[in-house]
Amino acid sequence: MTFPLIKLTLLGLCTGLLAVQLALPLNITEMTLGFLSVRAIASTPVSQAAMITPQQALERIFTASEIQANWFAPSFLQQISVAQLEGVLSQVTQGLGDYQGVVETEAGFDVKFERGTVPAQLQLDGNNQIISLFFQPAALPLSLEQATSAIQNVPYPASLLVLKNNTEQATVNADVPLAIGSAFKLAVLAALQNRIQAGELSWDTVVGLQPAWKSLPSGMLQDWPAGTALTLDTLATLMIAISDNTATDALIDIVGRETLEALTPRNQPFLTTRDFFALKNPANADWLERYRQGNLSEKRQVLEATPTLPLPQESLFAGNPVSLDVEWFFTGQELCQLMEQVAPLSAMRVNPGVANPANWQSVAFKGGSEPGVLNLTTWLKDSADNTYCIVTTWNNADQALDELSLSQFHQGILSGLKDSEEIVRL
Repeated sequence: MTFPLIKLTLLGLCTGLLAVQLALPLNITEMTLGFLSVRAIASTPVSQAAMITPQQALERIFTASEIQANWFAPSFLQQISVAQLEGVLSQVTQGLGDYQGVVETEAGFDVKFERGTVPAQLQLDGNNQIISLFFQPAALPLSLEQATSAIQNVPYPASLLVLKNNTEQATVNADVPLAIGSAFKLAVLAALQNRIQAGELSWDTVVGLQPAWKSLPSGMLQDWPAGTALTLDTLATLMIAISDNTATDALIDIVGRETLEALTPRNQPFLTTRDFFALKNPANADWLERYRQGNLSEKRQVLEATPTLPLPQESLFAGNPVSLDVEWFFTGQELCQLMEQVAPLSAMRVNPGVANPANWQSVAFKGGSEPGVLNLTTWLKDSADNTYCIVTTWNNADQALDELSLSQFHQGILSGLKDSEEIVRL
């Protein structure tokens, strides 16, 4: 989904990280979940007496009547122009009201506005010029009443579930199975964990990367040499942290389709990501129709052929929804059950999603998307050891979703829960 100056990609099946990234090619960038980031190379320092602080430089960006090019290192401006940066800032701060100030934090800075806060990081070179600028889009805190009302008024299938200590706090269609994209990988992780706890496998088990496991991105293992030695722990971490599809298909093969189908009977036959991509390829339309019309046994026969079918171009998933009946379907309740099981695992500790880890004692996250599908599943533990599970899912078979707005909606729920936790603590 493309915006005038920024675009959102979701850590999920068909894309990469959920990240606000520049819509022009960058050769020096750092992509982090939910962030706009531009980095450049340091230059020769000026005298210490003339130095300004990063906080002062950040304040200047938001208080000056016009942003000046000489505030930025030349290598920074090779990545983004002043006009483009102004457009990005306008989108990041949209709806937040008047600027109020910059506060230093452990993670960098909070840029305060009348109705919200934008977390930021900034680095200067020796010439007082900006070489690194890092913004997280702000989300306005939402009450559970506001979130519930918003989901109820969505004109397409959507669901919301918020649990506190496994007790429902808000629920809309939480028992309705919806397509969830790469969030299904929580079930693969849970199945792997079950087999390890049963003594059948070990996190330290080493396997060689097999060509048959290779799928399309997201991920990176599809580009690694066949035979590369990988532990199951590494595969699990790549599957969850960067939503690596090849790592996922490796684990599906290792734990077995039958194991996953026992864990989630609705999803029979249980698809690999390669199955998913092959069936959606327009070049394989006859196979897709056979799959749609077949009974379970006939569907399995179709899947036996998918390893030999051509995969589509990644550009297929840059537009409108493609065959949303070929997916993984889970309820919000099922996702929270899976998250409760796997949240303590190290693989769940790498990518916090849209949550701010500084606000919580512990965070676990998995999301998923394809055009027309978006799921965000977050598990949290607060300073009083209360646990929360928040699941938001949207499906639209007719057109692509506004993933940026919907991810900010989810983030707004998290911010509202944090505000409520602080009020109770006080």
